[in-house]
Amino acid sequence: MRFAISPMWEVGTSFRLLSSGAAHPVHRPWAEQVRPRVAAAGLDRGWLAELIPPSGYVPDFLNPAPAGPAPTLAEELAGILAAPVARVRQDLDRLRDDQGRRGPRLRTLYAEPRARLARVAEEIETYWELALAPYWARIRTVLDADVLHRARQVAEQGTGRLFNDLHPSVSWDDNALRLALRQRPLPRKAAGAGLLLIPSAFTGPGPFTRVTLPDPPQLAYPARGVGSLWEPRPLAGTGAIAAVLGRSRTLLLTELETPASTTELARRTGLSPPGASQYLTALRDAGLVSAHRAGRSVLYARTSVAESLLAAARGGRGDRP
Repeated sequence: MRFAISPMWEVGTSFRLLSSGAAHPVHRPWAEQVRPRVAAAGLDRGWLAELIPPSGYVPDFLNPAPAGPAPTLAEELAGILAAPVARVRQDLDRLRDDQGRRGPRLRTLYAEPRARLARVAEEIETYWELALAPYWARIRTVLDADVLHRARQVAEQGTGRLFNDLHPSVSWDDNALRLALRQRPLPRKAAGAGLLLIPSAFTGPGPFTRVTLPDPPQLAYPARGVGSLWEPRPLAGTGAIAAVLGRSRTLLLTELETPASTTELARRTGLSPPGASQYLTALRDAGLVSAHRAGRSVLYARTSVAESLLAAARGGRGDRP
């Protein structure tokens, strides 16, 4: 048994949430920002819209087994592109049976898997840049914290306690793992050896599974701490940072509670657009912000380094003389 953080699980589950149109109680702030970008890029009617329906089965080839604890999106896309043709077609047959139809793009994917998977991968990359990359530092912090908690739980209290605490529908009893919400049985011979546990920010309210030989079964479950993922974070105590970075750069960092463009940041802060652009470039070069293409504009987001820096300043009460 091992843990892994999978970008593709976040792609699939977050896209499903957006396509459902539901006003999610936790992810509403994220969805309100991202949904217009996704629609403007035409992704709500593209390959992903046919591959990931609002409910029901999602093709297993979209979630290749992570080779390590934290594969990159590029590594997982390579796994998708390498999916055997028979596997792709088998999954598309199951998706057709589940949904009652096969859309026009999936008909071409079924006929030419090798050629069309490249188009799917390109669209996944576009979706990632629009919907997840600007927020990844924050999401990754929640996922890493969950893995740390679960690993300590196993070490101190055993595997049984881990499974019984994972989700109300998951239980460990009589040396058997039971998934109450899974519609199909999960016999040991139906999957490869081992078990992959994958915390997810967007999986919910219940866990998802992927069972495909010869890979180990994957169990994606709602990560702890997701409820506070989009809550505004207090940013008092930045005086010490301003003394080092300067007031304008620090102001831009504090405004990046959510990803924003240069124009939007200039409007909020009162800086000139050229000045804001110059400061953002310096912050990016220092590893404190990241830049992500969103159509014709570029969104800037705080990195995990910046989040840690701000958290340390708050803890140290950096506004005190």
